[in-house]
Amino acid sequence: MSEKTILKLQLPTDPLWVKNVVESNIEEILTDHAFCEQKAASNAITLIVQNPELSDMVQEMAALVQEEMDHFKRVHDIILERGYVLGKERKDDYVGELLKFLKKGGHRREQLIDRLLFAAMIEARSCERFKVLSENINDEQLSAFYYELMVSEATHYATFIRLARKYANGIDVDSRWSEFLAYEAQVIQNYGKRETIHG
Repeated sequence: MSEKTILKLQLPTDPLWVKNVVESNIEEILTDHAFCEQKAASNAITLIVQNPELSDMVQEMAALVQEEMDHFKRVHDIILERGYVLGKERKDDYVGELLKFLKKGGHRREQLIDRLLFAAMIEARSCERFKVLSENINDEQLSAFYYELMVSEATHYATFIRLARKYANGIDVDSRWSEFLAYEAQVIQNYGKRETIHG
């Protein structure tokens, strides 16, 4: 799977991130990853709370919450298997910068579309990072685990893009997604250097 083709991300992660940062900070990466899954579940819950009338989306987000929390538990299981303990939640500066790009005010439907594209962007970058991890990490268990999650994140990305198009109601989703991609390309230049999934 080519993340450039499927996900349209403009700036790939340098595989040296895995060798130079991840492999010497496995405990930190796993803790950060666990909280990324928890935050993804929280974001889906927020979409439910803010849009209870969109029954189709509520159903899909309810299923996604369950899947993300299952991923959280699986990461936590690996943490415990390795004799680690889940650390404190990390601030995700990458996500914080993406949040700045969301439209403030305006029509409620515009805000929904932006929130869906925001979620799609995080899933797309997470998918790309998991691909890089699966292909470069010198750890058979984690390589297989991140390959599996890469596929899952790609599905989540596609779900959010599909929902954005479904509820667009005249909004040009493809144009807005292109704007998100260009903005993310600027943001991500400062990341891929730390022991966090997006860092």
